[in-house]
Amino acid sequence: MHLFRGVPCLDVPSDIRMRILIACEESQTVCKAFREKGHEAYSNDILNCSGGHPEWHLKGYLEDIIGAGNEWNMIIAFPPCTNLSSSGARHFWYKRQNGSQQFAINFFMMIANRDCPKIAIENPVGIMSSEFRKPDQIIQPYQFGHDASKKTCLWLKGLPLLKPTKLIEGKMSELGKLVWGNQTASGQNKLAPSPERARIRSKTYEGIAKAMAEQWG
Repeated sequence: MHLFRGVPCLDVPSDIRMRILIACEESQTVCKAFREKGHEAYSNDILNCSGGHPEWHLKGYLEDIIGAGNEWNMIIAFPPCTNLSSSGARHFWYKRQNGSQQFAINFFMMIANRDCPKIAIENPVGIMSSEFRKPDQIIQPYQFGHDASKKTCLWLKGLPLLKPTKLIEGKMSELGKLVWGNQTASGQNKLAPSPERARIRSKTYEGIAKAMAEQWG
């Protein structure tokens, strides 16, 4: 495929080396984890990558890069959740009216329906549980060595459930709520509103990325 470029992967025998698309990932956290395992992984986003390896980044619209899906051995995708997540339910009526929610659903399903043997799609708890199907698994960063809580759904095809690697215990706040380091006493995320908030929150935790690479790669 003419889009592939970068340093050849030599750590994994060619007969088991996988060509992997990490969709909607500008941070390259997951991409780099699979590269460290010797796989030919490429991140994709409409933004420039911030992970330091533009030679592994396919900048552009996913629809133009993903193809039929069978060009890839695995697709791991992080589709935008703004119009899908339950946290924004109070605005759903408007998002349905202006078509943004249906666009997000179609984008999610475009990935899910690709002809690829291994697919993982990540999203927060939201409407895809009813629009598509219930997720195969819900994971938390604190199951993978991070003092943080962020409930994350995984829809899987041809892949096993992700096994937790290191459990970090939460602490009881003064309000009597079990919280982790990224949360206030009431359980809300500590990040203040800012232009960068969505990008920071969407970045995959390194412990989860490492688990994906070790268990699926």
